[in-house]
Amino acid sequence: MRAARKPRRKQEAINARLDHRSPLVFDTRELGRRPGALKRVSRSVEAPRDLGNEVIGVPEGAPIELGLRLESVMDGVLVTGTGRATVKGECVRCLEPLERELDADFQEMFAYPDADARVHEDAGDDAEDEEDTLFLEDDLFDLEPVLRDAVVLALPMQPVCQDDCPGLCSDCGVRLADDPDHHHDAVDIRWAALQGLAGTVKDGEKDNMGGAEAGVDEKQEK
Repeated sequence: MRAARKPRRKQEAINARLDHRSPLVFDTRELGRRPGALKRVSRSVEAPRDLGNEVIGVPEGAPIELGLRLESVMDGVLVTGTGRATVKGECVRCLEPLERELDADFQEMFAYPDADARVHEDAGDDAEDEEDTLFLEDDLFDLEPVLRDAVVLALPMQPVCQDDCPGLCSDCGVRLADDPDHHHDAVDIRWAALQGLAGTVKDGEKDNMGGAEAGVDEKQEK
């Protein structure tokens, strides 16, 4: 279930002291470091800012429904869960607003602080794996970086309002879904020069006719 993601820096100074009152901070003390102990948690939280990409994401403050399964293992707590939220953005083809429900699944291991030495041994020379490890602090863990990674990975990179959205007219920008018969008469550039030449010839003929009529009038006057 755990998908590949960008490496995170090691929990900066163990998250600079976690606040147990934060809605995305969870307590694991009930597990008692007993391997196999389980705890299920359901919680509704407000979305943090910038939870998404340039075109679609979860609006800041919007509700996210979390369902978590906390399992005590030898070196820490394995957290498995889903975050459900409504994402908003715009169609990349026609630029119309869109809204849809998103389920973001995740699984993350939060290691006990005293497991740090074992993590170093297992990682060996792989500094990237070491920096990607998250640790518990006073039996607390911060779910925000995990949730952020899961949501961003679950978002469509090219969201569309509908699979067959025709987009916008390249000539005038009108939304083609609103006017299926919309079109522009195309002019073949190969004929454009000839049309211009034809117009020039007609203008010349008019000038010649004007001169001829003037000559006729002069003869009549004589």
